[in-house]
Amino acid sequence: MSADTVALAPTLDRDRTATLLGRTMGLVGLTAATFTLGAYLARGLSAGWGWLFFGATVACLLALNTAVKRSEPTAVGLLLVFGASLGAALAPTMAYYAGADPLGLVLAAGATALFITGFGAAGYATRRDLSGLERTLFWALVGLAIFGVVLIFVELPGGALVYAVVGLVVFAGLTSLDFQRLRRSGDIKTAPLLAASIFLDILNVFELFLSLFRGDAD
Repeated sequence: MSADTVALAPTLDRDRTATLLGRTMGLVGLTAATFTLGAYLARGLSAGWGWLFFGATVACLLALNTAVKRSEPTAVGLLLVFGASLGAALAPTMAYYAGADPLGLVLAAGATALFITGFGAAGYATRRDLSGLERTLFWALVGLAIFGVVLIFVELPGGALVYAVVGLVVFAGLTSLDFQRLRRSGDIKTAPLLAASIFLDILNVFELFLSLFRGDAD
């Protein structure tokens, strides 16, 4: 291997990483657009339809894991359907918040943008391997989901606030981990799957901030 080849390798790696970053974030933007479209078109549907669309969302996400390895156009198509289905599933919730507190939506969106940018940049830039946190974050997320279900049936003083704060801590780790995966992968085929994961980070962080700004966590 020549000295020129050795010198060229890091440059090619950086180019692949930059391409993957641009591709992934572009797909995140497209997913956000289809999410918004789905939420708008399904704004008048009943909650029963929401469950149906949620099932379609899960199906798209599972199919996406397989499609990424076989066909990029299919994977991108599934990603966009995933965004639209998720938007339709959450349409009643989004419509409620938009009507009840538009300012809360704006504040939550701004806080989410700062949060994702900050922790995403930290995860992308750090040299420390964050993969060791993956199992811990997964079980923390499972625990958070269980706690959320408990709060539906049992009123705990300050429970909603604890849920929101702990949730933000968990998604700070998940966001950093996803952006580190983005930097370390370099495989453009993984862009749709990474975009789905990052979009879910964004959506969950947005909902957590929304509960804080609306005072649901009081």
